Amino acid sequence: MIPADVSLIADEADLRQYYPKPMSRASDKVLDRLDLQCRAILTLSPFCVLSSQGPDGADISPRGDPPGFLRVLDDRHILLPDRIGNNRLDNYANILTHPAVGLLVLVPGMDETLRINGRAQITDDARLLAGSAVRGKAPNIGLLIAVKEAFLHCPKAFVRSGLWDPTKFIDRTSLPSYTAMLTDHVAGISAEESERQGQIMAKRGLY
Repeated sequence: MIPADVSLIADEADLRQYYPKPMSRASDKVLDRLDLQCRAILTLSPFCVLSSQGPDGADISPRGDPPGFLRVLDDRHILLPDRIGNNRLDNYANILTHPAVGLLVLVPGMDETLRINGRAQITDDARLLAGSAVRGKAPNIGLLIAVKEAFLHCPKAFVRSGLWDPTKFIDRTSLPSYTAMLTDHVAGISAEESERQGQIMAKRGLY
């Protein structure tokens, strides 16, 4: 329970009193384009997290594919292909009204990350999307992202969490299956119906 008189911070000056002034390598590292290091990380990355802001609030979702799937078109533009998923389209619906997006780009085994902020547009241009084909199938839709900010993020969160340390991986059986958890979350759905829908999704495949 949250105390009725909980202390809250609502002013940036009050917030900053709890932190030392950032050093120049943190405050001055923001680029307005993709340099050699950014491109190298994007080439190696098979995974990113996409965030957006819509009229009903913020959203975030994982995106993954073979390394290099975040295609660098030039030093200020990248293309993020869409793949078969749950068809909620939360981020895409947000982008139609609020094009600002953020990306957190990860490379397995690397504790540093790449952050990219920019403006996204949804494209169905076959010429752009052809280069994102996997197994001979190009995506129908992609995000064309104009880079506004690109910068490296320090490894402390990954060091603290031990995210890539296999000795800290959970035993997956310590949690229910995905289907079982969805049965708890979706009102009125039976285990059988949840399993049936899961089988349909599996048949649709990855691409």
